[in-house]
Amino acid sequence: MSLKEKFKNFFNTDEEYEYVEEIEVDEPEDQQFTKKTSKNVVSLSAIQQPTSKVILCEPKSYNEVQEIADNLLNRRAVVINLQRVDHTQAKRIVDFLSGTVYSIKGDIQKLGHETFLCTPDTVDVTGTISTVSLEEDEMKKGW
Repeated sequence: MSLKEKFKNFFNTDEEYEYVEEIEVDEPEDQQFTKKTSKNVVSLSAIQQPTSKVILCEPKSYNEVQEIADNLLNRRAVVINLQRVDHTQAKRIVDFLSGTVYSIKGDIQKLGHETFLCTPDTVDVTGTISTVSLEEDEMKKGW
């Protein structure tokens, strides 16, 4: 093959080209957006969902302690206010929750007068609360 023929074959304009029509299907804008940006992009809805919850409980009797323990088992931190419960039932609630927290390798801390924070092992609590007034309260109540 001569150089002229090679050059002619390279830029051959005699061939017929086959055209293929592409039909575009209308997609909702949400689907188009996710297809175009599926790599290295985090959706805003995933960011807005809370990763952990803190439950506030104010039990009126010992019967409500199982619901509090269920929240701990579901990896939620729980703040318990025991001011509406009589002293003997409050002690029983704290004992039950102490066992629950121990079984899930969590932690229980006294926040204030008859107020406790129970956390599962997935929650880290930092900082301290002064214990001078807490110890005086404990002595008065017999905690």
